[in-house]
Amino acid sequence: MTPFSILDLSPIALGSDAAASLRNTLDLAQHGERWGYQRYWLAEHHGMPGIASAATSVVMAHVAAGTKTIRVGAGGIMLPNHSPLVIAEQFGTLEALHPGRIDLGLGRAPGSDQTTARALRRSLASDADEFPQDVLELQDYLSDAPRQQVLAVPGKGAKVPLWILGSSLFGAQLAAHLGLPYAFASHFAPAQMMQAVALYRANFKPSAQLDKPYVMLGFNVFAADTDEEAQLLATSMQQAFVNLRTGRPSQLPPPLANYRQSLGPQENAMLDSVLSCSAIGSPQTVKKQLQGFIDSTQPDELMITSQIFEHSKRLHSYQITAGLRERLEPAQMRTP
Repeated sequence: MTPFSILDLSPIALGSDAAASLRNTLDLAQHGERWGYQRYWLAEHHGMPGIASAATSVVMAHVAAGTKTIRVGAGGIMLPNHSPLVIAEQFGTLEALHPGRIDLGLGRAPGSDQTTARALRRSLASDADEFPQDVLELQDYLSDAPRQQVLAVPGKGAKVPLWILGSSLFGAQLAAHLGLPYAFASHFAPAQMMQAVALYRANFKPSAQLDKPYVMLGFNVFAADTDEEAQLLATSMQQAFVNLRTGRPSQLPPPLANYRQSLGPQENAMLDSVLSCSAIGSPQTVKKQLQGFIDSTQPDELMITSQIFEHSKRLHSYQITAGLRERLEPAQMRTP
């Protein structure tokens, strides 16, 4: 069976606040643990009124302390925003508190606009071009015998599993070269997914962390008791995405009947493209769509995200999805 995991942006619903969002995050993690999800990842975004996971490592500590077995990770930390030493210390601390349960996914995008990125770093001198070197520096801090004079304490010897995140060929090449697992952001940027995965698998070099390629793909699921309800629930994310792409980032809006019909052809085409890796519908419909995606992409793991306005309905969507996993047929064997 393909393992399923959860990606949570700690969405702040319209009319709510970050405190409620973070309570919902822990509740979802606790349910996900009981339902058999493998890991629970949180993402770093800044300056977004609808996302409460900006201080990603802090939210991870909250989730890890309230769960027992599920792996807790960053999907991801935007490394150009940070000193590798600081991230080594943060994740070394998390690993010390919750040994064997922490993942560290690394991305090279800022997770924000340029103005916010400048406020985060005070300088843009450290940019995405330095990402590969930053990854190596962070990897060294977490090793048993760092080569650098400065030690990460906690951090040294933590050996927190590193992942490379990406939505382009760059991340695929880096993950393959370093022998690290690769997570592709197909849930919102699917354009180069198949090419990136093929490139990663073809060029993978075994490492001390990983002996063969491992691909995790992001996938949106909006599951409900009926196709009609699921289609309605999906409009919250659709509205939020259109708002973001048109320069009006917002809290997660409530569902809106006939929303897609109110859009012009340009907005509809954008949603069809960027959200093409999605399953929307009743359990039977979602099962068929999940099976089709697994058969065509053959991932080693799926990272499920469900941006649903009402928390109880988001829980229900994840519960339905968890129940479908054992009913899916294994993907056909990949050709070398």
